[in-house]
Amino acid sequence: MAVFGLLAGLTAQAAAAEDCPGHPNALGTSRTLVVDPREHPRIGTMQYPETLPLADHEVVLTFDDGPLPRNSNKILDILAAECVKATFFTIGNMARSSPEGVRKLLAAGHTIATHTQDHPLSMNHMSTERAKQEIDDGIASAKAALGNDAGSLSPFFRIPGLLRADNVEEYTAEQGIQIWSADFLADDWRHISSQRVYDLAISRLEAKGKGILLLHDIQARTVAALPRILETMKARGYRIVHVVPATADRPATPTEPREWLLHPAPDMIAQWPQVPNFVFSNIGNVPVPARSDFDVTEAEPMLHETSLSRTSWPEPSEPTAGDATVALAAPAPTLFEVQGNLDVALRNASTHISRRAQAAASTQADTGRRRLSRRERHRLANSRTVRLAHAGHQAHAGSASKSKAATARRASARRVVQVRKRHV
Repeated sequence: MAVFGLLAGLTAQAAAAEDCPGHPNALGTSRTLVVDPREHPRIGTMQYPETLPLADHEVVLTFDDGPLPRNSNKILDILAAECVKATFFTIGNMARSSPEGVRKLLAAGHTIATHTQDHPLSMNHMSTERAKQEIDDGIASAKAALGNDAGSLSPFFRIPGLLRADNVEEYTAEQGIQIWSADFLADDWRHISSQRVYDLAISRLEAKGKGILLLHDIQARTVAALPRILETMKARGYRIVHVVPATADRPATPTEPREWLLHPAPDMIAQWPQVPNFVFSNIGNVPVPARSDFDVTEAEPMLHETSLSRTSWPEPSEPTAGDATVALAAPAPTLFEVQGNLDVALRNASTHISRRAQAAASTQADTGRRRLSRRERHRLANSRTVRLAHAGHQAHAGSASKSKAATARRASARRVVQVRKRHV
């Protein structure tokens, strides 16, 4: 499909080049699209759901704000060299200042549209009466510049700055005027280089694949970028479409509603067959099989005399009482028996503890009878002095509680034992 589309584009370009005498390699205009403003009053996907019904790789060139002879005439020359037709949205004051520029557009075969009288960037919050005046005066100025060819003015209109408003759209729809937005821009009204204008125009065209390109014929940067834009379009297989309004003698080009969408959804493109209308009969008249038709007997086995048997799963057995008790190894009760009784065991334990205490006391006595060295006697004397001093302190502290005195005595006793152990 892509190859066929490219071949069709090249064929259209070749046919257009044949219509451009003296320029055999010209881009040319592939076809002319006739639209009815009343059927599609607003176009351009930058602001509206619909756009022009273009095929893939088809482009419509539009120019705003002219005519300005210094740059607009150069734009006309570039387009003429490529035999390309475009749509020009003129400003009323510019048309009054340069009416010959408007007539040049008509002589070159371009479409002439309007862009208000003074190009106000406030139509999105302008009163209805003021907006009507801007629109009507711009149309009147363009017709005045065309003179006897005023009927050649197209009922196409672009809002300055694309600052749309409901009252403006309602008024233009009542007047049978089609509002044009755009599908992509080149930002050539900004202070950027011509290279940047070219880059934006081509990159955004590649992203969209087709559509309405908005440029300005009053800008020198646009004059510099336009030849390269057209050259790249031709090299990449893009085709230029010229748009004109429908008239009584020129009917609109037949289109489908989906073609007015920039990228229609696949389900809108596919032609699904319509669901047929079914006729439902009375349920009582429909033959119904009898239940006996499904009864299987031994004389009539199913599936070529191969009977199907149901698999019998074993039924679970009832649990018995004996299964609930599990025999596990357990220690014998004799392991926990006490010889004699509890009192005997306690007496034996106390006797054993007393024997250990007597042995310890005997060991301490033997140690005391041993001849002590001078250092040991000195330490023992110091410990006795500390003990006596502590005991005297306890004697003078009569107001102390009995529990505190007992605690102090136990503490002194422990210190004596510690000193003796060190001596030993």
